[in-house]
Amino acid sequence: MNPEIYLDANATSPVLPAAASAAMAVMADGFGNPSSSHAAGLRARALRESVRACARRVLGAPEGRLTFNSGATEGIQTAVLSALVALRDARANGQPCGDLVLVGATEHKAVPESLAHWNRLLGAGLELRTLPVDTDGRHRLDVLRELAPRAALVCTMAANNETGVVSDLDGIAQVLRDTASPALWMVDCVQALGKLPLNLSASRIDYAPFSGHKLYAPKGIGMLYVRAGAPFTPLMCGGGQEQGQRSGTENMAGIAALGAVLDALERGDTFRSHAALLGCRARLVAALQDAFPGVVFNAPLEHALPTTINFSVPGLSSADVLEVFDAAGLRVSAGSACSASKTAPSHVLDAMGVPDWRGASAVRMSFGPLAEDVVIDQACARIAACARALALPLLQASPLAADGAGLVQLEHEGGAGWLLFDAAGRTCIAIDPPAALAGRTAAMVNAGGYRLLAALSTAHDGAGAGALALCAHAGQGIAGWPDGGIEARLEDGRRLSAIALGREVLVRDGGKYLFGRLQDGVLALRFAFDGSGAPVVTPGMTAQARPQTEADMELDAGAVARWLAEHPEALVVDVRCAREHAVGPLDLHGWSALNVPLARVTEHASHWLDADTRPLLFVCRSGARSVRAARTLRSLGHPRAWSLAGGLALA
Repeated sequence: MNPEIYLDANATSPVLPAAASAAMAVMADGFGNPSSSHAAGLRARALRESVRACARRVLGAPEGRLTFNSGATEGIQTAVLSALVALRDARANGQPCGDLVLVGATEHKAVPESLAHWNRLLGAGLELRTLPVDTDGRHRLDVLRELAPRAALVCTMAANNETGVVSDLDGIAQVLRDTASPALWMVDCVQALGKLPLNLSASRIDYAPFSGHKLYAPKGIGMLYVRAGAPFTPLMCGGGQEQGQRSGTENMAGIAALGAVLDALERGDTFRSHAALLGCRARLVAALQDAFPGVVFNAPLEHALPTTINFSVPGLSSADVLEVFDAAGLRVSAGSACSASKTAPSHVLDAMGVPDWRGASAVRMSFGPLAEDVVIDQACARIAACARALALPLLQASPLAADGAGLVQLEHEGGAGWLLFDAAGRTCIAIDPPAALAGRTAAMVNAGGYRLLAALSTAHDGAGAGALALCAHAGQGIAGWPDGGIEARLEDGRRLSAIALGREVLVRDGGKYLFGRLQDGVLALRFAFDGSGAPVVTPGMTAQARPQTEADMELDAGAVARWLAEHPEALVVDVRCAREHAVGPLDLHGWSALNVPLARVTEHASHWLDADTRPLLFVCRSGARSVRAARTLRSLGHPRAWSLAGGLALA
């Protein structure tokens, strides 16, 4: 596998060596509790206060509160609680304070979720309203000007975590001054530290949360700045640590590590300059443009952090790009790490009015201010390799049956459709194609230069919604059984209408479809499709499922080398897609792998069942696809199918 190139710094960053050393020194020798009055405690207290003093200098905050906490989410919660308690009390006392809370449309979800939570629990009765952004991702100052007189609290961010767009904070402050708005103002500064100049005491900002792990400090340490005179209510009460502002024994290892990062920022000899970072970004942008001529950037670069690129490639989903980039050792993301497991489109890009296809294709590439030129150059080379892999056709002849028809599973939300294709004749037939995958399936067909003969449904005499959608997206094909064709005879003597697909035929038998090769005019069955989601009825297969748990068929990374040594006849099967395999060929403890994508495991099952059931070890990136492949083979009667638990990520 390729060595890792980490380009997801907006999600988290590696730890600065000096920060790791500082944390280790505290844990090993300076482990005193800063609340203790003995010498060890006094040394810990002195360290804590020296870090706080450095933070004040770096942030331009000689006055106001500066509290250490666990990170940005806690800081946001504390700021929201502080503001809403003060506003609730003011309204209860009849004091004018506004009735709106304005939340930037592209805020991290921690902000609106915290506001809704505390507004409900406190009974503050404030109206939460979205402050829209323009197509560049910057806040609509005209809307702010209209609403500012009614605003009680305004929540914006210094720079967006998904697009890197830098907010016009000076413009926002000017509007609040011009309108004499009474609003408190919270600015999420998580992505700003080390990337944008900060002078908090000279600003109108009331609350500014920070998170250390976005800039080379460990996870679990952050800061909250509160302007002098701004309302404050502790989120956590107890022992009175942090001058009663945040109870709980301080995370001294985290504070020491954050201090090392802040010290490096203050010295100015560790992190790269703004101009140098712009140069790194320009090289990555050029590499993307060379590799993908149609690439679109989802935020104007002139308004974005020099360390963030958000792009979309026509015809490729985010998942397509991420899978291949990850196989090449390029770690990027589709947006916020906190939302990576969710399938909903990016609320940030939606708020900017980005077209749906770009939202579905969006990829975020972000690096930190320690980026090295040699790593950027390597990333550019890998981007080019990924583009070549992504241009490979997905419908390719099987390595086990190069002259036969291929079968691809089209799976969506537990349901399955199928695409039969003949690589030699460039023809294909779809059966029960999921409507949600119509665009992607059509792109796969058209990119390979295939002619769609028919799109069929087992549940309709005509064509289902998926078949109609596929033909519409592909701009070709007949939805439903076509007229004409040929005739095939079954073993029971019946003669039925059939469609030729290369050397094989698809036969219509009432509400199901039979696929195989004609031998002396009689159909030798390979697959039957009846809409059940399990179409295989292949000679040699036993359709009887065997009771099993995933643990029964998984080998962990520590055991796999021993297992391979004990089973020299085993076949290692890489079930990643062909594009992933192309940029990251699998070499597992010296064993090369046969590439059979998960979507084509059913097609190959009969071969493995007929071939003396040699042990099979399925492997993928995370273990999710490989365990499904092993489960499929076990359910069909193969007793020796296994999966690498955790996949290549843990191997």
